[in-house]
Amino acid sequence: MSGHSKWATTKHKKAVIDARRGKMFAKLIKNIEVAARTGGGDPEGNPTLYDAIQKAKKSSVPNDNIDRAVKRGSGADAGGADYQAITYEGYGPNGVAVLVECLTDNRNRAATEVRTAMTRNGGTMADPGSVAYLFSRKGVVVLPKGELAEDDVLLAVLDAGAEEVNDLGESWEVVSEATDVVAVRTALQDGGIDYDSAEAIFVPSMQVELDADGARKVFRLIEALEDSDEVQNVYANFDVSDEVMAEVD
Repeated sequence: MSGHSKWATTKHKKAVIDARRGKMFAKLIKNIEVAARTGGGDPEGNPTLYDAIQKAKKSSVPNDNIDRAVKRGSGADAGGADYQAITYEGYGPNGVAVLVECLTDNRNRAATEVRTAMTRNGGTMADPGSVAYLFSRKGVVVLPKGELAEDDVLLAVLDAGAEEVNDLGESWEVVSEATDVVAVRTALQDGGIDYDSAEAIFVPSMQVELDADGARKVFRLIEALEDSDEVQNVYANFDVSDEVMAEVD
């Protein structure tokens, strides 16, 4: 997982820069709106909303924008869109499996944008179910390393259902079952440990090792997909070594 996880961390840093240009703001706001519509507008009683708000705050989304999104989603304010969650499946260069999660109020537009990004960047769409079986839903909490040793993190989260702690360089990544992500996040908070993000994501069960040329092609495809306002998350089952990552950087 090392190369893939480090790439994800690099991508997160890039996302914060993108957020200043507004695109990531819109996706984070959409997450909040949908979470509020699904589970209510009280973050204390809606863990998904709580984590969506925390992620937005970590990416410097203004509080006013967050508050308005919660009100639109919960129905306190008018104007919220009726977003639907849709997942598309496909293959990228080198046979890399790709899962694309969308939140959209227009299924046709979302399908067109995903298909266009795929075909223009060496990918192909796949039938539902042909790729999804290669991924499992997992809870992932990322926290800044600071002065924390791996044992400090393990001690805080072991009884909350954590399965493993991975070293991402500047961060620790705690992996659990998706249903345990709130318990893990709460255990860290109870232990006075700050975290960057807590969410349920898709983690690949097997991975395709990429060289520098393959990595560039896959990164290009993922960036094209993420450039769509319809796309919330892109998951792919590739791995790259630290050496290849350095070459691509």
